[in-house]
Amino acid sequence: MNDLFPEDTVSWQVQEQHFREILARYDVGEVRVPIVEHTELFARAIGDVTDIVQKEMYTFPDRNGESLTLRPEGTAGVVRALVEHGGLRGKTPRVYYMGPMFRHERPQKGRYRQFHQLGVEYLGMESAAADAEIIALSARLLKSASVSAELQINSLGTPASRARYREILLAYLRPLAEGLCADCQSRLERNPLRVLDCKVENCQKIAVGAPRLFDHLDPESERHFLQLRRLLDVLEIPYTVNPALVRGLDYYHRTVFEWVTAALGSQGTVLAGGRYDGLVAQLGGPDTPAIGFAVGMERLLALQALQNGQVPLPVPDLFMGAMDEESVAPLLQMAENLRNRGVSAITAGPTGFRALLRQAERSASRYQVLLGVSQLQGGTVLLKEQLGDRHWEGSWQDLPFGLAALGVDFPDA
Repeated sequence: MNDLFPEDTVSWQVQEQHFREILARYDVGEVRVPIVEHTELFARAIGDVTDIVQKEMYTFPDRNGESLTLRPEGTAGVVRALVEHGGLRGKTPRVYYMGPMFRHERPQKGRYRQFHQLGVEYLGMESAAADAEIIALSARLLKSASVSAELQINSLGTPASRARYREILLAYLRPLAEGLCADCQSRLERNPLRVLDCKVENCQKIAVGAPRLFDHLDPESERHFLQLRRLLDVLEIPYTVNPALVRGLDYYHRTVFEWVTAALGSQGTVLAGGRYDGLVAQLGGPDTPAIGFAVGMERLLALQALQNGQVPLPVPDLFMGAMDEESVAPLLQMAENLRNRGVSAITAGPTGFRALLRQAERSASRYQVLLGVSQLQGGTVLLKEQLGDRHWEGSWQDLPFGLAALGVDFPDA
């Protein structure tokens, strides 16, 4: 887990604002659900045999003896909330969430045990058109971050066709089990599809020769996937069909997709999503088709910084320093007046002249002004540009007009 300071959070704020503006164009509204849920929710939604439930969740008993879990992902909680509050009755909600998730897994570059996701969910839409639109939305979000990644797609078929494929895959993998890594050996019987996306070299070599799920799809899933590909072509969104692209969560079927990059090492997925038509009914709601995706903010911003550089901190308009006790009150009063009119102002003091100059320089503000008793009693106030030669001289009360004269834009000047 990690801490974030202003030089870090400015990138988050800029990107989150861009995301909110884009999501509004797609009529996607924000939903906020608890960070803590009953453990049973994730066991039912994600699956008892997944690594997340078995090894990665932060689970604890509360004072009533109930088992609670810090959310490891966002979809289950969103679906639970919609089912619980009747949000699916005759509706096709489009919602997004933004916030922290928790998994006890091996930390990697851009991946932490507390990490943050933006997730988008479309519910009640069955056609491949919803798949194509949500992939187009994901492409637009990445473009807004100036991030380059490759789109990979696959189809997992229906649960029934995937169950048939599972037996075919196991027949191939069992004789080769000794060559798999320890993790894949332990998950072989309970979740063999995860072997296909293991990043260990020996497992990758074995996976290359495995039967492809793509070749064992049911006819309806084949038609759905073909229509999605046609729509992506119409939308001019390049993609690669990756038969090894699977999911570790039980609720996915048919369309799955990822935006991937090699820039962040072997764990190169920036954004991932897919269709989960059975989850709503699994959690007690009506039979409802659904598709969604999530983007990891840490990984996205790490990739953004790598490809485009860090987002600079905003530059304050004005540093205001008090040189004595008598100047503090009028300086704070003027600072509030300026802030009311849209100026970003930093205040400091009371302290000596040289100390204030050093603080002004560290503030990186555009302008500086220092106030003492002599300025309050009618002396000239000097407003100076920090990184240039421009300045303004006048009375303390006329400082707003001086700022306007030097180019600070605020409504009432």
